[in-house]
Amino acid sequence: MKRSYAYLLVAAGIVAAISGVAIAQQAATPAATAPAATAPAADAATPAAVTPAAAFDIKSVEAMPVGVERGKAIAAGLCAACHMADGNSAVPLQPKLAGQHPAYLEKQLMDFITVSPQAKKENPDERVRDNAIMKGQVALLSADPKQYANDVKSLAMWFASQKLVPETSKGVNPTLGMGIYRGGIPSKGVPACAGCHSPTGAGIPNKYPRVSGQFADYAEVQLKAFREDQRKNSPANQMQDIAKKLTDTEIKAVADYMAGVR
Repeated sequence: MKRSYAYLLVAAGIVAAISGVAIAQQAATPAATAPAATAPAADAATPAAVTPAAAFDIKSVEAMPVGVERGKAIAAGLCAACHMADGNSAVPLQPKLAGQHPAYLEKQLMDFITVSPQAKKENPDERVRDNAIMKGQVALLSADPKQYANDVKSLAMWFASQKLVPETSKGVNPTLGMGIYRGGIPSKGVPACAGCHSPTGAGIPNKYPRVSGQFADYAEVQLKAFREDQRKNSPANQMQDIAKKLTDTEIKAVADYMAGVR
């Protein structure tokens, strides 16, 4: 999702995360060049500014019913530059949204705009999922709360309906990655990823996002963000608690395994 902006949700983009969900993105402008996979942990990458199609106006869809057609129009107008119009991002630090569970995407897009109950005086505008890029992107959706909710639901429906073009594993420490994903690290109190995200990485609708086929670079950045409390929108701090027990080597291995698990 992008009009003119520099650093500004929230990713991403989400749905992401919903996550999602980090939630959402293919206009007429090509996606920004991705930073190296070794970029420091952050909720989402910070690509160069991308200007979406100037002709798109969110008000043009507000009379449309909630559904995939409304979501398709928003995705083409605001989300495509980073996530592509069908949600199959081509940039490793901008998440693939195609085929993601709609509830996860919705949650991420709502978290990007909702002020955190833990917001402190030095950052009173901190969001539940605080991401500078996505904060600016969600501001381009409808200002009216009901219409915003309709935008979000429509985007989630659209991206969820699209066929994922999955990434594959690059074979980074596959034994370690598979071991963590399937069996966790009992000695460190790390549960198996498969317990929530399913043995195939498909996730559990309305609970846990799909991780199969996601960019390993993006997954790695998000796990480090959870570990460093730069991303804090996991229910009951579940992902923060898990990620804090993982080393960089373990994170890289399991992120790569998730890209290829089916």
